[in-house]
Amino acid sequence: MHSIASVPAEQIMRALGEAAVRNWSSLPQEVQHHLFEEAAKSLGVSSRPQLAAFLHDKHQRTVNAVAAKAREMMEPDSLGG
Repeated sequence: MHSIASVPAEQIMRALGEAAVRNWSSLPQEVQHHLFEEAAKSLGVSSRPQLAAFLHDKHQRTVNAVAAKAREMMEPDSLGG
């Protein structure tokens, strides 16, 4: 078993962040909001739109909606019409 001292704090923080993103959809909305606000503070106010778009693309509800919309799109016919 690894000693916690052998794992750099930066690596631990990255792993926790990646885990949060992978599980974003299953987190309660209040937790999502809190994590978003803390991340926005760390990155700076100007990063809020980019951070929001990134997380929006990771949310299962959004991913499913985009996939459903893509399936609904009609394919052009072979005659160019």
